[in-house]
Amino acid sequence: MPPPPPPPHLRGVAPAPVAAAPSFLRLPVHTRLRVPAPRAAAASPVPASHSPHEHDADLLSRAADVADRSAGLTSPHPNFGCVIARPQRENDSAESFVVGEGFLYAQGTPCAELLAAQEAGEHARGATAYLNLEPGDCYGDSTAIGSLVQAGIARVVVGLRHPLKHLRGKAIQALRSEGIQVDVVGEDLQTKPFEGALKSCLTVNAPLLYRAAFNVPFSVLKYAMTADGKIAASSGHASWVSGKASRGRVFELRGRSDAVIVGGNTVRFDDPRLTARHVKGHVPVRIVMSQSLNLPEEANLWNVNEAYTIVATQRGARRDFQKKLAMKGVEVVEFDMLNPRDVMSYCYDRGYLSVLWECGGTLAASAISASVIHKVCAFVAPKIVGGVNAPTPVGELGMSQMTQAISFIDVTYEQIDRDMLISGFIQPIPDLSPVIPSVDKIPSIDPEVSPYETDIISFYKTWDTFGAFSNFSSHPIHMPDDNGDYFTWPTVEHYYQAHKFVGVDNPQARTIIQEIKLAKSPEEAARIGRTRQKEFPELVRTDWETKKIDVMYRAIKCKFATYPSLTNMLLSTAGSVLVEASPHDLFWGGGREGEGLNYLGRLLMQLRSEILGTFPASVKAEDAA
Repeated sequence: MPPPPPPPHLRGVAPAPVAAAPSFLRLPVHTRLRVPAPRAAAASPVPASHSPHEHDADLLSRAADVADRSAGLTSPHPNFGCVIARPQRENDSAESFVVGEGFLYAQGTPCAELLAAQEAGEHARGATAYLNLEPGDCYGDSTAIGSLVQAGIARVVVGLRHPLKHLRGKAIQALRSEGIQVDVVGEDLQTKPFEGALKSCLTVNAPLLYRAAFNVPFSVLKYAMTADGKIAASSGHASWVSGKASRGRVFELRGRSDAVIVGGNTVRFDDPRLTARHVKGHVPVRIVMSQSLNLPEEANLWNVNEAYTIVATQRGARRDFQKKLAMKGVEVVEFDMLNPRDVMSYCYDRGYLSVLWECGGTLAASAISASVIHKVCAFVAPKIVGGVNAPTPVGELGMSQMTQAISFIDVTYEQIDRDMLISGFIQPIPDLSPVIPSVDKIPSIDPEVSPYETDIISFYKTWDTFGAFSNFSSHPIHMPDDNGDYFTWPTVEHYYQAHKFVGVDNPQARTIIQEIKLAKSPEEAARIGRTRQKEFPELVRTDWETKKIDVMYRAIKCKFATYPSLTNMLLSTAGSVLVEASPHDLFWGGGREGEGLNYLGRLLMQLRSEILGTFPASVKAEDAA
């Protein structure tokens, strides 16, 4: 069959290239910050990829690029983009036509999914929608979901689940309940073919991800310096270090920020305006940090007709001057101890997503030391100013060796007229997808748990909140010994370690069992069992590797049956993934980064399901695990 024709208003339009991973700094200003309008190239063909997965990855990257068009136009909101594509021919996934695109301009405006569906029209029926981020409007407003359903979308590819817990998974569940196939990168789609697309999705919503992960706004430190590392001359004069084109890029950075922060010296020496002039974007709040409040009576920042200004200061500083600022409409906020961390917490409480730091070296060093700076944008001008006392962009960090230097991540280099822009992250963009050991096994253990839509409960040490789940917890169990006689084992760990040697017809094996029985602590029992297993492998029962899960499960069932309080604690975790957070035991534990098999967590979830009646007790533990 011939490919479906594009919508009439798009026929004859030249193809639009698939965009590379979006960056805060890489694309031209007019590309990123223009006022939204119908995209004329929506019906452009996407070049054929080597595989269907690469094809999906290209379109997902394009969705991230579309989402990036809203950055800086309004604040604060996440960046949502939707691309709708359909194959040129039936049963052909090698090449597709993009028939609709849309992005969320601002909260309260039509959502990306609705705009893309409207542009696609009838061509959306049976097509695939690509979303850089799971829709986040499932509470009250279901327009995003309804738009895709009513348009007849057959499949949705999602780059990232929503990072906020109260929204995570809600839209995905709603789409699936409508019979739409939903594929999430890293879950239903292997991550490797989508690495570039996933990075695009992370980058375009970095502010939201940092805020969700660290409870502070995403912070970018910007400065312009000479080739010899000076941000001003020895006199303090700094106009202008960089060229006009670089300053235009700074206006754009401000337009993408909710607030711009400077210190008192910047106000005294430079008298900045800190507006996003010459760029069609919102105007950020201007924040001045000054402990002493030794600031000039008149300054551009005190003119709040251009933009709102906040002065953050130490409690009790120059109350008379505070009143003068208030008379001008400047808000003064007092802190018990003025520091970057508390100011960022304050900005977080005000709902800011992104903050741009345009401060001097002393405040920059303090912010970096407080771990509130996530990215650096350094404009380097091809000039030398010299001066032993000329200020540098970052003050004292207490580093005495070059090996202590902070290295940038994902570094980019861009020439802007005669200047060079070097940018990079100093804290990686947080991927809030849960790290769950052996995630492929979890649905078979607890069918009520979706590992990507739930909380993770970790336990390890007995003093943890859920430390009673540990095999080392002080809960004796009454179970058979090597002779079949019932014996009260001090802990599950005692029972488990001894049963490595049960049934072996050797006096030395029985001696080891007795030694473990008498161990004064579970740690001692574990040490004896593990050491003897290495020293005398011939004394370990031959079926141990196939039976050890059964042995552990019997002990766990006895433990929880003996102590009703433990059963109640286990049932209180319903709907959560349980992870034994041992960084060393990669069989029973989850490992440092989810590389472990987490069999103990699995068995506890299996027991929880049996108690709740959602898992048949007749299924063997090793089959479930």
